[in-house]
Amino acid sequence: MILSVKELREIAKTIRINVVNALLNAGSGHLGGSLGLTDIFTALYFHELKYDPKNPKWEQRDRFVLSIGHVAPVLYATLAQAGYFSTSELSSLRKLGSMLQGHPAISHNVPGLETTAGSLGQGLSIAVGMALAAKHQKAGHRIFSILGDGELQEGSVWEAAMAAGHYKLDNLRVIVDRNRVQIDGSTEDVMGVEPLVDKWKAFNWNVLECNGNDMSDILKILNEARELEGKPVVIIAHTKMGAGVPEIEGDYKWHGKAPNKEQANSFIKQIKGV
Repeated sequence: MILSVKELREIAKTIRINVVNALLNAGSGHLGGSLGLTDIFTALYFHELKYDPKNPKWEQRDRFVLSIGHVAPVLYATLAQAGYFSTSELSSLRKLGSMLQGHPAISHNVPGLETTAGSLGQGLSIAVGMALAAKHQKAGHRIFSILGDGELQEGSVWEAAMAAGHYKLDNLRVIVDRNRVQIDGSTEDVMGVEPLVDKWKAFNWNVLECNGNDMSDILKILNEARELEGKPVVIIAHTKMGAGVPEIEGDYKWHGKAPNKEQANSFIKQIKGV
């Protein structure tokens, strides 16, 4: 079933609300990046990716590798919304014994999770390995990965990017969360990563850009990426940390911070547009 932009936006609202409530219950976690990426996750799981929540290990499924593991809350909320497990599980985020740990861990048997994530700079290498394996096996599935822009300060990212370009892995789709902030402030103040478009092109990638908080633009770019061949594709998604909650949009201080009850109530009202 193909969902409309309006329906996808409503799903994104629900996921954002579930993220806020999960972090409120946990008392800790990463809110800003999770909210900023919600539109991207919604577009991927409810428009683009091929998967079966009733059969998480279905061989034909597209693979999704989350490299910036600290935005686990939005991954979990999206997987629950997609039917991999009950949304009631989200209240166990970061709790002892829960499968929903602060960073995704396959050792905790999370349905729909492909890789463990946490140490930044590793996800693209994993995704490249998956893409190489799929090419070798002549499999039809695709590999998607999300990287943070601050994460691009890791040298291992560019080693993997070089390999993907060399092997012409056109079954690989990477999205860079370009919100321009990281835990210590502006990416360009901490360690500048521009010019991003030129860098990825130099590594022999097809490069696209979109507004990562505009559902129509995200869908347009994903559709465009689907038609590209011969090279891996990177989408530089310009997002706002905390998107959906105007009060905190773009504020790096919400990189790794959970709301209290009063803040959570306010944030949910803003998400609903009340």
